[in-house]
Amino acid sequence: MTTRRDCLALAATAWALSPRLIAAQQTGPLITRPIPSSGERLPIIGLGSSATFSQAAGRDDTGAVRGVLAKMIELGGRVFDTAPGYGASEQLAGQIVKEIDTKHEIFWATKLNAAGWGGRTADRFPLPPSGFPMITALSGGIFTRGANSSPLSISPAPTALNQVLVLNGFGTTAEETARRNAFDSLRALDGESTLVSATSRTTQQAVDIGRLLNSDVSLGTVFPNTTLGNQLKQVAKVIKFNAATPALGLTRQIFFCQLGGFDTHQNQVATQASLLQQVSQAVAAFYQSTVELGMDQQVTTFTLSDFGRTLQPAGTGSGVVGSDHAWGSHHFVVGGAVRGGDFFGVPGPNGSVFPVLQLNGPSDTDNRGRWIPTASVEQYAATLASWYGVGPADIPVVFPNIGRFPVSDLGFMI
Repeated sequence: MTTRRDCLALAATAWALSPRLIAAQQTGPLITRPIPSSGERLPIIGLGSSATFSQAAGRDDTGAVRGVLAKMIELGGRVFDTAPGYGASEQLAGQIVKEIDTKHEIFWATKLNAAGWGGRTADRFPLPPSGFPMITALSGGIFTRGANSSPLSISPAPTALNQVLVLNGFGTTAEETARRNAFDSLRALDGESTLVSATSRTTQQAVDIGRLLNSDVSLGTVFPNTTLGNQLKQVAKVIKFNAATPALGLTRQIFFCQLGGFDTHQNQVATQASLLQQVSQAVAAFYQSTVELGMDQQVTTFTLSDFGRTLQPAGTGSGVVGSDHAWGSHHFVVGGAVRGGDFFGVPGPNGSVFPVLQLNGPSDTDNRGRWIPTASVEQYAATLASWYGVGPADIPVVFPNIGRFPVSDLGFMI
């Protein structure tokens, strides 16, 4: 079976040997386009790094990606697309460029997402005196980041709450006490440096919250021992802990959990059957835990996704058929404050919130069944944010594009 590494090696070799590519290089320069703000011209050919470079960084053999990057530079390419979210791809690419000692200038196109709408929602509320963040994340994601808000990141169950922010190596012996005093003293140094100061504040916040999380709690509800089940179990425990600790001063909380694997280009039926069963069981257990805590009217669970899937299958054969990236999709919203048992959205060309299930039909953006959404993420999110307590004047601050849509509340919350 051909591996990704083999494919990269073959791609690099093909690039090196392809007569068409060599002929194009020999007959004239690469096509370029100007950057509007500066006028600097860049080749329209570049190299991405989302999966390949980050995966290669975890292996000892990085020869394949090294060859691809070196060949791109040799043939006149200059643009390397990356982002901090791509893991170690930036570090590996920088190391390769340094080692090959290229005389050509590389244009590093990196991307920084400043804030997600969960973080922007938290920005509209003051931090409680305890300093406990409004957002708790069981997984990473831009959703949790705000201009002023940052999430508390904790491990899922079965980790006890009083173990999620434990400092190792700081006991009660004289040596450990001295080490802790030195550790604390370091955070008071170099406060004039923005990055050092931010690091010290974040560390101090973690230390302070670790002291607050001084005990664990138990639940009567049984959760499935799955990726999402353990994340949601920890969320339920944090909710219970905060409800029993008035000193924290938290009247609102936002939680972020994540389950991957839905990018089903292959074997979609079996994969989705397993994943959706995990979602169903975990969300059902979480809802039952909110009933157990008497908070089902105060807790709403909702799903988010980067993209949908095409109606038209991709591939053929048993165990192979999947689908490709698409656009519009449906989401689930669960909770005691939800107008449940119904479908909400903006009616499309057939008068329904459901698309016309026809390839190249009125709901299809091409001919693969990539449905054009009739309701926006902003409308969906603004409905939830309004229920959460974001005032009408702040909705456009959290959702700058909400004014482009006729309504900001889809009506699915009580």
